[in-house]
Amino acid sequence: MQDTLAIAPAVRADIEARLAHVASEDGVRLLMAVESGSRAWGFPSPDSDYDVRFLYIRPRRDYLALKPVRDVVERPIVDEIDLNGWDVRKALGLMLKHNAVLSEWIESSIRYIADDPVVEQLADLANRHFNPRGYALHYASLGKGTVERWLDPGGEIAVKRYFYALRPALSVRALRLDPSRRPPMSMVPLMQAADLDRVLVDQVGELIARKAKTNEAGNTIRLPDIERLVADELSRAGEVPERADNTNFAEEAEALFLELVEKE
Repeated sequence: MQDTLAIAPAVRADIEARLAHVASEDGVRLLMAVESGSRAWGFPSPDSDYDVRFLYIRPRRDYLALKPVRDVVERPIVDEIDLNGWDVRKALGLMLKHNAVLSEWIESSIRYIADDPVVEQLADLANRHFNPRGYALHYASLGKGTVERWLDPGGEIAVKRYFYALRPALSVRALRLDPSRRPPMSMVPLMQAADLDRVLVDQVGELIARKAKTNEAGNTIRLPDIERLVADELSRAGEVPERADNTNFAEEAEALFLELVEKE
């Protein structure tokens, strides 16, 4: 679902212009361009960056060249706009490793260009073949890396630090409860998928409201209920069932990539 209200029209126009410039300057065709970060996750601050992420494909000749072409396109952050994109071959390779990042990009509600039809095919491929255990371990690794920075009890903590651990923890929980579905990207539907009790829902809601009014460095008091939830869920990623890799997964990904390249 497109979200045209979350991004100010002037900012959206700037981002769209920058994306068009990237496509022209780097000689690529954009397949998808979305917001990925606190604005798409549902807990932005007034000064949050615009984390613009995109998929692209190069002309067929680039994939046949003796010298491999770099598989990412990046631009320096200017006016809080951060542009970063992956070659579709890189994206498919990471999907085969059950990296959850592409899954999130596909699910983003904030989109800057119309999706190429291949995006729907990527979503279908991920739905049919993703490994819930692989996703859970991915999220647990993200969350634990953040938790290590705020383990000391007492005092205050940056609100964003809570969210950067809480979102991965809720993703693990959602996968435990329903391993047949990729976890939602945005916080509110993620809380629903994680079946949180009302006390926790209210606490997270208060954190979202606080973050919406303060800068990225804004602090909050420690919240033991949330910290216990985070610690518990990040330790339970191993409980999420494994889905054995299907040989068809790699074959379908390869066929999808070759079909795309043949059209360029």
